[in-house]
Amino acid sequence: MPKGQSLRLTAAAAAELGRQAAVAGTPGLVHLELVEGGCEQWTIRVRPGHLAGQPMARADGITLYAPAGQQELLHGLTLDYRGDLSGGGFLVRASEGVVSCACGAAFSRGRGGRQATQ
Repeated sequence: MPKGQSLRLTAAAAAELGRQAAVAGTPGLVHLELVEGGCEQWTIRVRPGHLAGQPMARADGITLYAPAGQQELLHGLTLDYRGDLSGGGFLVRASEGVVSCACGAAFSRGRGGRQATQ
């Protein structure tokens, strides 16, 4: 994993990631990738298992992997989870220079933000 976590996980996100990984039969392993498009430039996609990439965050027995080329885009962000009776979803908590959309699952880096190399 890169020195210093490039992406932080809240306790709620780590618990939901752990639940999803266990249900999928890949305890402790989760993959996150950024997909272009949506209400902002990047939308997060989370899937159980280690599909490829580098470890980007560890918390509460979960290792979250992401493509190496997306490390800079994820730097400084926090992944959270909110759930209620009608469902739930992962949310990106913005840091300086980051704009999140109303749904919380998509973001853009502002001017001077980091750019992806894919």
